[in-house]
Formats: sequence, structure tokens, C-alpha cells
Amino acid sequence: MRPLEGITVITLEHAIAAPFATRQLADLGARVIKVERPGVGDFARGYDERVRGLASHFVWTNRSKESLTLDVKDPEAQTILKRLIVEEADVVVQNLAPGAAARLGLSYADLSALKPEIIVCDISGYGGDGPYRDKKAYDLLIQSESGFLSVTGTEDEPSKAGPSIADISAGMYAFSNILAALLQRQKTGRGQHLDISMLESLVEWTTYPLYYAFDGASPPPRTGASHATIYPYGPFPAGDGKVVMLGLQNEREWAAFCDKVLLRPELAAEARFSSNSKRSAARAELRQIIVDAFASLSSEQVIERLEAAQIANAHVNDMHAVWDHPQLKARKRWREVGTSAGVVPALLPPGSWEECEPRMDPVPALGEHSASILAGLGYPEDRIAALKSAGVI
Repeated sequence: MRPLEGITVITLEHAIAAPFATRQLADLGARVIKVERPGVGDFARGYDERVRGLASHFVWTNRSKESLTLDVKDPEAQTILKRLIVEEADVVVQNLAPGAAARLGLSYADLSALKPEIIVCDISGYGGDGPYRDKKAYDLLIQSESGFLSVTGTEDEPSKAGPSIADISAGMYAFSNILAALLQRQKTGRGQHLDISMLESLVEWTTYPLYYAFDGASPPPRTGASHATIYPYGPFPAGDGKVVMLGLQNEREWAAFCDKVLLRPELAAEARFSSNSKRSAARAELRQIIVDAFASLSSEQVIERLEAAQIANAHVNDMHAVWDHPQLKARKRWREVGTSAGVVPALLPPGSWEECEPRMDPVPALGEHSASILAGLGYPEDRIAALKSAGVI
């Protein structure tokens, strides 16, 4: 039995933050009913067509859910939705436009009056109050507003994170807060309002640079793929044109690196490289020494030396290499999930349970479960057909 079996989540969601949170609840066994607009659905369905005609973002964040199409502006659709929440839901999640849930009567105050044990998780760019409450927010905008861009990129130009890191961080905090609220409800019998802000989530993830700049100190510089304050820690080219990532954390590793990797043990005793702060300050000079030492070696030879010296290292993989990563294969992390376009591979969520596997059910087609969900509420077939014909579902 999966840990969240018996828990039902109703979600009015789009894009990434909320869908990523609720997919993880589904992974653990929760029933997740995704409410979408008739005919259109979650706009992330249209982001691209890279997975056999389906959107990569949508396939990633929406497996194991049921899709219910409702025109939530229609009074009858609102009645259906509130019935579903009152009769079935343990958790309601929404990341609609600012204020939209309240206008639909779906605020925590509204829903808790009908069902005191309900947990409502609102995910937004900036939170439910404050001067930025109504400001539109997308991932890249939050990366900018949070200061993340100021410490990411090269000396000449800031750069966004490749994945949607602001959405992902908010989704993770929504997920963990919902789990905590479910535990709290077991103790008190009452629900909870959770207010998750993308800005606050990403600032939490950016707090080391924030403290580094504490009390007016200079913030860490942008250093591309190298670490801003620890050196050598970053990418270095080998003689075969490939790049090796390596990282040193302490003086013992620095001495081993000089001796067994650079084959220049005398460097470890030089004053200009005698601490991390000094190595970081002299990074241009030290980088040239390392590049010169690697110029006659292939990337695999460099990695062999690093492994022998017990220096942390990694290949700089592209996406195709990750599909074939030997560690993921050895740990049997790949499964398959169904979609409307056929079966596709899917990565198990992080973590291993000895007694059960995470749920890996299909990615739903738009409105695929509308009829069965309404039937579960007692609607007869002819009434469901009429609602569909009227565009309510």
C-alpha cells in the first residue's frame, strides 16, 4: 500500500509549480483530479510537441492524474466542483491567476466553512498579500526578481537556470507543506491554509549568496559553470576536446590533486595557493596550470587520475547521455508510462521504498475522466451528456 492511498487531491493547476507538486502526491498514491478548461486544458499541454506530439513539460508533471474538464465560470460547473471538494477532497491545490480562486469561491475561508478538515494550498508568484500580490509571475521573472540571475552566468552576462527552477522550488515546498499539513490534521482534525510563494521558495535556495553579501559585502561573482567561491571547482578541458568537471573541498584534496593529478606536488606548498581564498583569488593563473596539465590527456585519463586521487569529478553530459546513464540503468530507475500517444519511458521519483513502488499511471488525455468522476457523484449518463453538449464539462 502506498502512503497516500485514500487521499484525494483536487487541483486547479497549470504550467509547472502546482502540477509538479501534485504529481509527487500522485506518485505516493494520492488520487489527483486535475480540473482543466474544456477544449483547451492546462496551457502547458501546448508548450511543445516533443514527446510523440505531446508537450515535454506536461508529460513530466502530469502522470497518474485524472483529467476533469469544467468551465469553472459556469454556475453549474461551480456546483459540481464544490460538491466534488466537499464529498471527496482532502486537499485543494491551485495556482490560478492572482485572486481567481477567491472570485470562484474557492478560498480557504470559503472551503473551510464547508469542510473544516480541508487543506488548501495556494501557489503564486509572490504570495497572498504584500505589494506584489497581484503581480504576474513566470519562472524566468522570479529567477530575476529573487537575485538568482545576478549570481548565475558568466562575468559578462547573467544566465537563467536551464530547468524551471523557480517553479520546481515552489512545487517542492508545496509538496512538503501538504505532507506536513496531512500529518497535522491527524493530530487536530482540522485543515490548513498553505500559502506558497515562488519568490520565497527561490530566495531560500539562493540564501548562501545572500549571506555571502551580508551587511553590504560584495556578492559572489558570476563565474559560469565554475563555483564562485571555491577553486578549483568547475569545468576544465581535456586534450581530446571534452570537458571534465572536478571539485576540491579542502587542503588534503588540494595536496592530492597537485601530487597525483597535476604531478606537481610542489604546488601544494606555494603560498599563492595555500588556502581556498587564495586559490579563488588566483583562479586565472591556477586555471592555466590545470589546463596545461590536462592538454596531453584524454578526458577519461583525467578522470582516472582524479579517481585515483579521490578527487570528486563528473562527466559533462548532454541530455542524450543522461538517457543512457549507466548509474540510472544499474539502479533500475526507468519505468514506462502510458500516454494518448503511446508508451514512453519515465524516471522513478527519487527515493526507494522496499514495500511498494511509486505510482506510475498514464498521463491523462484532456477530459479523459470527466464522465467517470461525475458518475461517481451520482450524475446519470444523460445528464453528463447534456453537460458536455452545453460546454459545462
